[in-house]
Amino acid sequence: MPSWSGRVSEIPGESAPEFAVSPTVPRSFRLDRYISEQLGLLSRSQIKTRSMEACLNGKAVKLSRIVKPGDSLELSWADPESTDLLPEDIPLGVIYEDSRVIVVDKAQGMVIHPGAGNHGGTLANALLFRRLQRQAGNQGGGIRPGIVHRLDKDTSGVMIAAWDDEALAFLADQFKRRCVRKTYAAIVQGVPKETSGRIETMISRDSRDRKRFAVSPNKGKSALTLYRVIRSWKGYSLMLLRPRTGRTHQLRVHMRYIGHPILGDPIYGFVDPLFPDAALMLHARSLSITLPGSESPVTFKAPLPDRFHLIIEKLNKI
Repeated sequence: MPSWSGRVSEIPGESAPEFAVSPTVPRSFRLDRYISEQLGLLSRSQIKTRSMEACLNGKAVKLSRIVKPGDSLELSWADPESTDLLPEDIPLGVIYEDSRVIVVDKAQGMVIHPGAGNHGGTLANALLFRRLQRQAGNQGGGIRPGIVHRLDKDTSGVMIAAWDDEALAFLADQFKRRCVRKTYAAIVQGVPKETSGRIETMISRDSRDRKRFAVSPNKGKSALTLYRVIRSWKGYSLMLLRPRTGRTHQLRVHMRYIGHPILGDPIYGFVDPLFPDAALMLHARSLSITLPGSESPVTFKAPLPDRFHLIIEKLNKI
């Protein structure tokens, strides 16, 4: 991850933000890859849909151009069309909110972004409605909230989003540099032999099912999870999981890998004889991150949801 500094400001006469990036690229990169993978400003698909324009050393260039150490870079892009996303008045469990960010306790079953089969009812729809309410005629700060990270549909718990592009970049940079501390609670099938440990593997797409991920001996991306058993029963355990990397389905893949899949996992688990109808028992319990304008991290927590208490209550009676 290269070191970089910049500020978000408004281009005179334009609504798109401008980034002034310090020339500290460690090696040659395609410009679109540098923007998405190193700066973390937009994904490569967003770069296309947001009509990004780039000036390299004062000259307009294509996004396929190679950027090298010492280059001066300026980027600008358009806000998304308002027709892409409709505001919806959906209740949110707000943990914290200020003029720059919002932290919510996402409900299980809520999708983050609209997509195939989920055109509405998403966290993005709910946040847009809340953003427009906050805006109340004030045209500053942009329209859409910036969702910094994701949780699976069936995972509940703490999520943070930004109300403006500068806050989005500030938060996204911490995720890129792995400065964010995330802790999850999970009820798993079985009891691990060790009460604490680490799981370090490579994770890649499952060659037999492209919708799944799997541990791979020699390909994919590195993934590291720390774990601790909090309580165990006959055939079940309550665990705290701390991912040090952010791979898709990482915790679910890693728990299956060690032989203790998360209870209720429809993709990586098994139908449980005692809890055949259990939903995914994975909850983002806490998130520690530095907020815009602050110098030290703050921790946000979401209490265990009812589905955990119901399972634990039944296990205590066994």
